[in-house]
Amino acid sequence: MSVVDDVVSVRLDDEKNALIILDQTLLPGETKYLTLTTQQQIWDAIYRLQVRGAPAIGIAAAYGVYLAAKESSATEWTALHAEFTEARKFLASARPTAVNLFWALDRMQRCLDDCEGQPVDRCKAALLAEAHAIREEDEQVCKTIGENALALLRPGMGLLTHCNAGTIATAKYGTALAPIYLGQDRGYDFHVFADETRPLLQGARLTAWELHQAGVDVTLLCDDMCSIVMKNGWVDACLVGCDRVAANGDTANKIGTSTLSIVARRYGVPFYVCAPTSTIDMNCTSGNDIQIELRQGSEISTLWYKTPKAPAGIKAYNPAFDVTDNEFITAIITEKGVVYPPFERGLAEIMK
Repeated sequence: MSVVDDVVSVRLDDEKNALIILDQTLLPGETKYLTLTTQQQIWDAIYRLQVRGAPAIGIAAAYGVYLAAKESSATEWTALHAEFTEARKFLASARPTAVNLFWALDRMQRCLDDCEGQPVDRCKAALLAEAHAIREEDEQVCKTIGENALALLRPGMGLLTHCNAGTIATAKYGTALAPIYLGQDRGYDFHVFADETRPLLQGARLTAWELHQAGVDVTLLCDDMCSIVMKNGWVDACLVGCDRVAANGDTANKIGTSTLSIVARRYGVPFYVCAPTSTIDMNCTSGNDIQIELRQGSEISTLWYKTPKAPAGIKAYNPAFDVTDNEFITAIITEKGVVYPPFERGLAEIMK
């Protein structure tokens, strides 16, 4: 598992007051790490998807607001708290859909709130410890999700995944790819189909790269090929990650996930959503309440091409996510266990 062991997509260089990220927009052609030293650079990296994947975004944001606090010249808690809150609001504006971004920032805010009245240096140390804890906990959460998912799978299965929910989207292992990596170590010999995941090609550029590097038997598909491989009987289960889970079990994930779930239901293929509990938003009643990020139309028409592939001036609709209705989800796999319908009851139970 060379990718899992060797690639760290987000880390802190505390001595240099910098956040180090793997620039995922350059993969697979170039493996390049960026050194981010300003809040604007961190915001840009999140918005531009240089760091992406819900857990990785949360980790980056936690380290980002820690750095904002560390570099503050405030001499008492009240002033530090005010500066920190502004930095938190700024980073929270980078992307609207992935709940981990807000979850991590809120957790860091609570950490500083609990330091009220303490010396500034102690507050900064507490924030550093909390940011490290968010990263370390995510690694263990992902491994546990992998174990829980692997228990539902059999050796030799054909698996289909969409977008990238792998090690570069998390602290380690990934969510939807975690059982694949664990199975690879244990001789399960999975065959994985990876949707290319238009328009940003996270499946082609990232998932296919990760799995190929790890020695997994992986085949790349265009997104609209999912029906034929299921009809052929080549897919035994679908595994996807997600950026937000509503209280009723609706899930927001990369655009195209909803389509995949509907096709899977047509062919009787189990559809599993791998989700850390940090992505479960019990304040969100259903998928109708999830804000869907709209991105620039150029990602469809020009970004990946030497010459434009659409008429100049054409309108483009480019939602980054869609909502998979809970009726098409077989189970939601978390680090606290596997949740089956009715999801309202199961999710409420594990989130107590």
